[in-house]
Amino acid sequence: MIQTRIATAQDIQGVLALQERYLFRNLTEEQRQQGFVTTPFTVSQIEEIIQENGLFIAEDEERNLLAYAFAGSWKYFEKWEIFNHMVSRFPDLSFQDRAINTENSFQYGPVCIASEYRGTGLLNLIFEEMRLEFSKKYPISVTFINKVNIISEIAHTKKLGWEIIDEFDFNDNTYIGLALDMHKSVLN
Repeated sequence: MIQTRIATAQDIQGVLALQERYLFRNLTEEQRQQGFVTTPFTVSQIEEIIQENGLFIAEDEERNLLAYAFAGSWKYFEKWEIFNHMVSRFPDLSFQDRAINTENSFQYGPVCIASEYRGTGLLNLIFEEMRLEFSKKYPISVTFINKVNIISEIAHTKKLGWEIIDEFDFNDNTYIGLALDMHKSVLN
């Protein structure tokens, strides 16, 4: 049976191992077609997000880490330039007739799921765990997906109901910006 929960320091090595397995730079072009993560997190960055209750994991009965999902304030993510670029675009964006800003939204992602568990509903389970925690403070979640990561775009728009609200270029890549109403369950 798969369980989801907020991560603790004991989960760091499992997160690092899963990250390394699916990091863009470690995959062949063919493997990238099945999805990837682009942001490598360090131990200290993971420790910091754990202190903010912003890392969620899924594990099996043997406590093997099957998936993780990050979520955090824009303050946490400001150390990466792409997130500052996203925030700079907020004045021109809205979601469901609401302005988007750093007070009413947070950054979701990356999410990483072991390939053998993709398509099993695990994305919805781990996302719901995160949604329940972060909907206490934020009505809107915002994220981005590299346009070449089609599998991630499909998973987020079709399975979770994210809406595309933006498209932008950054470091020779094109990204789509997405938003989601945090008060709506993703479990059907």
